[in-house]
Amino acid sequence: MSTSNGPRFQTPAGVIIGRRDGAMVRATGIRYARAARFQAPVPEPDTAAPMEATTSGPACPQVVDSILGQALGPVLAGVTYSEDCLRLSVTLPADVVPAEQLPVLFWIHGGSYVSGAGDLAFYDPVHLVTEQRIIVVAVTYRLGLFGFLGTANGPANLGLLDLLAALRWVQRNIAAFGGHPGNVTLLGHSSGGDAAAHLMIAEGAQGLFQRVILHSAPLGLARNRSAMTRAMAAAVAPLAASVSTDEVLAREPRAWAAARRFGLKSGMPFGTQYGAFPLPTEAQAEAAWRAVAKDVDVLIGDTAEELRFFAVIDPKFNWLLRVPGLGAPIIRLLVKAGSHRIYSGPATTFARRHARAGGRAYRFTFIYRAPGSVFGAAHTMDLPMLFGTQQTWAGVPLLGQAKWADVEAAGRRVRQLWADFARTGVLPSRMLIPEVLAVHQV
Repeated sequence: MSTSNGPRFQTPAGVIIGRRDGAMVRATGIRYARAARFQAPVPEPDTAAPMEATTSGPACPQVVDSILGQALGPVLAGVTYSEDCLRLSVTLPADVVPAEQLPVLFWIHGGSYVSGAGDLAFYDPVHLVTEQRIIVVAVTYRLGLFGFLGTANGPANLGLLDLLAALRWVQRNIAAFGGHPGNVTLLGHSSGGDAAAHLMIAEGAQGLFQRVILHSAPLGLARNRSAMTRAMAAAVAPLAASVSTDEVLAREPRAWAAARRFGLKSGMPFGTQYGAFPLPTEAQAEAAWRAVAKDVDVLIGDTAEELRFFAVIDPKFNWLLRVPGLGAPIIRLLVKAGSHRIYSGPATTFARRHARAGGRAYRFTFIYRAPGSVFGAAHTMDLPMLFGTQQTWAGVPLLGQAKWADVEAAGRRVRQLWADFARTGVLPSRMLIPEVLAVHQV
């Protein structure tokens, strides 16, 4: 029997006990499904016993990328890891009532399908919830070899199936938190944006959400991956379901090495696979996106210098920054060409196809460049506009010498637009926040 005095929510899944946090309530670490290794998720059964939801859930085990610390600092400090990671967190205004039916943002974190977790401090939705009066659901799902390769022991796209299971949990339970199950918006960043785009055409996803916001989705890397995927699977085989977690993680660098000969795609070797449940074949994907266009509103975009993030932190490229005279111009050319091929070009194509098929589509570009930052308008520069606090971002190299008051002021305007889209699917046909963001209807 629980002795917690926190807020209680009578959901179809059972009584969930959260915790008050200022003007918000957080219900964290809620188990939405379980999954044996390399197997599809099974929905968590309902329970008669109250469920404590007051601590963050674990992250999927992952190989920590120390290079990311150059831009973001200790991203995963204090995080625990477990293969039993299918958890989600719900953050809502403390004074919400069930009849209010607030819009729901379903956050899908990025990390190249190999890193991250839904409950990282960088993704704290405090301002979205308290300013905009919406509910944010953050989901943790399987990554890397656990979720996005597929082996002789199990299917591909397991991480995508996890996300579908979490969305079904939201449909069934979010009304008890004051959320509207008929007004759910996917908000995905980077690989999370790629996942959200593919959830649009996933079997069984129809009706689970009404809108998508795709930040920096690397859609230019999504096609023609089958040969690379086969090479990766061969490189890690045999991989029995019975080996230790550490052994699975030890195999992951082999998969990365096998992918290198496949060129640009090897920058994100793990990912969704066409023709494996729940996705259509690659040849059917375009028609599938056109078919759902009228049912899903789209807001899609990128930052103005996406690949500058990687040009600065990756030793394969950042040495050019130290070459007098020629280094900086070469980096600019590489960043422009690569960003267009991976991010901005495919984003424009996606938005235009959606609009021509009868859907509502908006295209955005973040142009914000933090003072004193070598990263410019790079990948992830948009995240402080949506998530986190001054404490979260203090000292993060990405923001250079930016004053938090300026970041906060710009972020408030961005959050208003994003919340308006979540509420109605409608934005001004053309909108400019000077030196921060440009949005237009396609």
